[in-house]
Amino acid sequence: MAKHFSERIVEFLGDPKYRPMRAPKLARAMGIADAHQGDFHDAVDALRRSGRVVLGSNNAVSLPHRGGQIVGVFRGNPRGFGFVVPDEDTAHGDLYIPEGETLDAVTGDRVMCHVFSRGKRGGKPAFGGRIVEVVERGNSQFVGRLHQNEKIWYVEPDGKALHGPVLIGDPGAKSARQGDQVVIELTQYPRDGKPARGVIIERLGDRNEPGVDLISICRQFHLPDEFPKEVISETRSLAREFDPDALEAERETVEQLVITIDPDDARDFDDAISLRRLDMGGKRPSKKKKTTGRRTATAAAAWELGVHIADVSHFVRPGTALDDEALERGTSVYLPGKVIPMLPETLSNGLCSLQEGEPRLCKSAFIRYDADGNVVGARFANTIIRSDKRLTYGQATEILDGKRRGFPKPVVDLVMAMNELARTIRQRRLNDGMIVLELPDVRLILDADGKVIDAEPEDTSFSHTIIEMFMVEANEAAARLLHGLGVGYLRRIHPKPDEESLEAMARFVQASGIKMPKKIEPHDMQKLLDKLRGDPESYAINLAVLRSMSMAEYSPKPVGHFALASENYAHFTSPIRRYPDLLVHRSIDAHLAAPKKKNRKKAGKSDDAAASKALVDVGKQMSYLSRRAESAERELKQVKVLTLLSNEIGEEFEGVVTGVTNFGMFVQHPKYLTDGLLRIEDLGDDWWDVNTRTGRITGERSGDTFALGSKLNVRIDQVDVSGRQLNLILADQPAKSPSRRGRKDGRSASGGNRSGGPANSRGGPRNGPPKHTGKPGTKRSSSPKHVTKKKSRGRRARKR
Repeated sequence: MAKHFSERIVEFLGDPKYRPMRAPKLARAMGIADAHQGDFHDAVDALRRSGRVVLGSNNAVSLPHRGGQIVGVFRGNPRGFGFVVPDEDTAHGDLYIPEGETLDAVTGDRVMCHVFSRGKRGGKPAFGGRIVEVVERGNSQFVGRLHQNEKIWYVEPDGKALHGPVLIGDPGAKSARQGDQVVIELTQYPRDGKPARGVIIERLGDRNEPGVDLISICRQFHLPDEFPKEVISETRSLAREFDPDALEAERETVEQLVITIDPDDARDFDDAISLRRLDMGGKRPSKKKKTTGRRTATAAAAWELGVHIADVSHFVRPGTALDDEALERGTSVYLPGKVIPMLPETLSNGLCSLQEGEPRLCKSAFIRYDADGNVVGARFANTIIRSDKRLTYGQATEILDGKRRGFPKPVVDLVMAMNELARTIRQRRLNDGMIVLELPDVRLILDADGKVIDAEPEDTSFSHTIIEMFMVEANEAAARLLHGLGVGYLRRIHPKPDEESLEAMARFVQASGIKMPKKIEPHDMQKLLDKLRGDPESYAINLAVLRSMSMAEYSPKPVGHFALASENYAHFTSPIRRYPDLLVHRSIDAHLAAPKKKNRKKAGKSDDAAASKALVDVGKQMSYLSRRAESAERELKQVKVLTLLSNEIGEEFEGVVTGVTNFGMFVQHPKYLTDGLLRIEDLGDDWWDVNTRTGRITGERSGDTFALGSKLNVRIDQVDVSGRQLNLILADQPAKSPSRRGRKDGRSASGGNRSGGPANSRGGPRNGPPKHTGKPGTKRSSSPKHVTKKKSRGRRARKR
């Protein structure tokens, strides 16, 4: 029967009027009877597996691109190959580009590719590509260190976007000297084995000077610098004209006790909390077995939570220089030792910061809950608040732990009530399918020169969870309101993992000896994580679950948030530092400004196709800027940690395996949580079976097995700060030759290529390079394509 449906589905999808939709909606559109739903979905799955249909980002079904050419963004690998991420959904996903077929493309370029078949891998069709044109350069400016080799001057670029040296014809430009960090503009891209050429456009200073690592990252990621003069001028005018007393008549005054809870060093307080118990009028709490958090009018309200968010939309108006700059920046960037704000500090740390005792304008969400934590009602209002007390997370934790001396009793009572409601909400969301990962994070401690001197685990006390739960609830309430109004708005979406990713996760989990159901639901994931909490396998399973998920993004598409088990979700709670939140505030403003209740549903509603497209474009821009900020923060942390570890060559530590690739595995430093590469050839004298699907490397002769989550004693062998790479060897192995050991001048040991980061990361390509390269030490076999056998000479590896 499933085969009978296949041709009907393909024919229906081939109609020029067809628009991609998810399988359940497609079934309804095709008039599939309920009795045949199972066969229909089996047919869709069979077509997907054969490559005849593809699933988009929201699992919408469509035909694959058949033109033989695609356009997408190129991501290069130091070993010469790369991947192209197509602009449109395709049957092959990210397209593998072999070495020698990349033209002169570098990471970030939009390219046109010719697609060709590579047979089958793992029983599925595999594709490769050949870049035939660079459509648009993604970047022409790079940061790196200036070197001299006899009469040849060159720059070794930082990071992994541009691989190989860039020859410099005029090294004296900008008074640069050997060893300086510089910004270069490419005049010729690398091609056919010839290196790139460029000119120096800015000297940043000696790499070892304080602050040079910070400014290098800012230039590398093209982060904004000072605010333009017109933006500062507008901000000063807003500060002069601000008169909260004149606005009281237009706004609701919050008379309840209001507090803020933030990190010790926070200066931009953009959220505050109030909470009160309600008289339930003798009504008994709801006893529903399953709750969803949706509005349930029959339940009695037991709580009213007030989430008060700085009303940035009052100050930042469309069409102003301030708004244009905020849109251009998109988000605040939080780097170790520096914050690059989205808004000038006069606003972010002043007028919009909910400082203790100061009158401040807010958008307030008042959400009512029954005793089980179900939402029974919500409203929004423009308000004025005065924060009664500023608490740090540490102080809130002290109150929760019973150390309450020195805190006013009303504040203590409020914190305890917040704790009670937050735990109830959290349990409700877990019942709904919310996924909570337990992966460690650290806070770097810097000295006055910005160098790392220590690291400490991030605080994970429940005081953080309280605020997190309340912010999620307010975000969801804002999305629920706008969705109900039929308003087009910028959502924060997190699509459900595709079947291939879930299958990969299930394979790994089952290889660890843990049973998984055939059809995996969010509850199954969380049940698994809860069951393993505290066990040795817990870290590896958390990683596997994380890597099965797609990345969250901004989009007006009506897609929910998978990890939060939310049907409609948006960012509302941080307009000081995120532009999407500001857009949501403006949409709510349009609703609140509607004079009559019957007109409120029409407020902000638009069928304008141009407006819809503009929202899609803004979503893409905000997603990019958010990822850029996260990448810059992550890379500067890595630079600072590698700089510290470059002085600890030969030091040993017990690390955890966080990634398995066909050329080795990545082991994480327990204190600084940076990953180092332990290569296959350094594992010991054996034939090593590498199975990237299950995350395992097994010695054919010894039986030794290294798996994701395994603990290993390793030694720091080499640090390449420019290449962002830490090389490791097993602790019981001798150090490498002096010519390689301990290099930290930005050049790899061979003076050329550098290896990439952990494989199988979120959003990573699914089709990899050929596993059998014919290089010495590689044993060809009839093993599956995801399994590689490699010969390693030396002392046998030890596993813990």
